[in-house]
Amino acid sequence: MKTIPHLIVIASLSSLAALAGASAQTAEPDLDVAAIRARASAGASDADALSANARARAEALARDARTSASEAEAHARRFTREAAASAKHDPASTFDFDRMVADAGTMTSEGMGEAPRFIAFASLSMPPAALRAMIDDVAKAGGIVALRGLPRNSAKALTDALAKIAKPGEQLDGVGIDPRLFRAFGIETVPTYVVTSSDFDLCDGFDCRTQVPPHDRMSGNVSAAYALETFAHGGGPGALLAAQHLARLERQDP
Repeated sequence: MKTIPHLIVIASLSSLAALAGASAQTAEPDLDVAAIRARASAGASDADALSANARARAEALARDARTSASEAEAHARRFTREAAASAKHDPASTFDFDRMVADAGTMTSEGMGEAPRFIAFASLSMPPAALRAMIDDVAKAGGIVALRGLPRNSAKALTDALAKIAKPGEQLDGVGIDPRLFRAFGIETVPTYVVTSSDFDLCDGFDCRTQVPPHDRMSGNVSAAYALETFAHGGGPGALLAAQHLARLERQDP
């Protein structure tokens, strides 16, 4: 009779063990590793798709921006030509605007190559005396002076500005309007002097960009002679051509 309580205790302990095992299985089920990996892979694919879409949209916006800038420049160039064509019929105008809006290659002085190699970037907002000195020296050296466009989009404003620096009847050879040169060399400030290592072709298309050759450049209120001498003695990519232009300038100075 004394063994019955003992059996009851053993039975109770067995029941508790079974309940504990069942509770443990409920609290900590087996992990489905394959399902977790599948969900992670799907999430990574979604992230990759979003990233690719964002990159595509950014590239499309960049292309649109480049096209818009090129179209605006082309429009400005056409406007400059049209305004110049109408201005030449003005009796008060003494300047050959057709020549001034010509391609840069046609502005280069004879005997120094078919494309500009010595370029002085200028603006009609410069002091007239400084601009006049630049034009004279650059022309003697066989280079060109490039203007970005018409001041205030007005051919008359261009005529009035040039009249302040030109002698009566003077055409200011070697001065031209060509925004492509400013774009090709990334010119943001004037005056800036550039001497290239070789000739180059200017790109006219909407989607193309001029591949300029290695070159020397200097910005600031300095003379053409100082810029050329610095380039010639500096050993840079434009040193040899700068020496040629400097020699030509010195031969023509009184």
